Amino acid sequence: MKTILVTGGAGFVGSNLCEKLLKNNRVLCVDNFQTGRKENIQNLNGDFELITHNIQNSLKINENIDEIYNLASPASPPHYQKDPIDTLKTNVFGMINMLDLAKEHDAKILQTSTSEVYGEPLEHPQKESYRGNVNPDGIRACYDEGKRCSETLCFDYNRQYDVEIKVTRLFNTYGPNMDPLDGRVVSNFIIQALKGENIKIYGDGLQTRSFCYVDDTVDALIKTMNTNKEFTGPLNIGNPGEFTIIELANLVMDKINNGSDLEYCPLPSDDPTRRKPDISLAKKELDWSPKISLDEGLDKTIEYFEKII
Repeated sequence: MKTILVTGGAGFVGSNLCEKLLKNNRVLCVDNFQTGRKENIQNLNGDFELITHNIQNSLKINENIDEIYNLASPASPPHYQKDPIDTLKTNVFGMINMLDLAKEHDAKILQTSTSEVYGEPLEHPQKESYRGNVNPDGIRACYDEGKRCSETLCFDYNRQYDVEIKVTRLFNTYGPNMDPLDGRVVSNFIIQALKGENIKIYGDGLQTRSFCYVDDTVDALIKTMNTNKEFTGPLNIGNPGEFTIIELANLVMDKINNGSDLEYCPLPSDDPTRRKPDISLAKKELDWSPKISLDEGLDKTIEYFEKII
């Protein structure tokens, strides 16, 4: 049985990952509950230990660690823009501390980077070889550039210290354990519809996103961790199905027929207009592609939110 450390383990993706890993492993969940939620992990069963800690500070673990999944970072625009300096510190100092921990324990480490490293993409769909078009001075840069720096740190630790790394780039993920107040588009639309409020569309609603159900994302993360040492990534993890924001809103309103209508609001600064992963590399290296359609995933996510609000 392996001992696996998951930072951000009480967060949305992290808690789903912990649950899956607990079937065969000991799991150390590290979270400071800045955006993670205790409700997400309170019913986890198995060899599970919670460590309340901010990874901006070094972490000492007095047992052998085999693998580290680093998911610690605010991930929705309202959360990461609330305290941009703190977001940068988590992604830079936190990455350094986790890489040092991996080096100390001779552990494999997987970094969950983001499609945000591509910025406002001039290539569509986005391949891992695309170097991005990020505004380094914009209000989203604390997250975009923080994640880009975290990737750099991973590859430098790999080259300089032979730390075994895996770098993944997650595209929009949704599903159970999302924070109803986190400001992501799927949770926003579902909560607004369940409350009978108007669905708020930012801009003209023609911007596109690709939505990956959390079970598919977690499956890909575990498969990536189990690749051979020579495979480091970066690797896109997402669903290549592409939907406009208006299409998403209409899907939600069709499923939650509660009198909602569309309400248009100004588009935030640096909001990408198109986002779609090329997952050819994931298909080749992991034999992975998403299994759960947006239609099915929305049903599961709506069912979750109906229980908690």
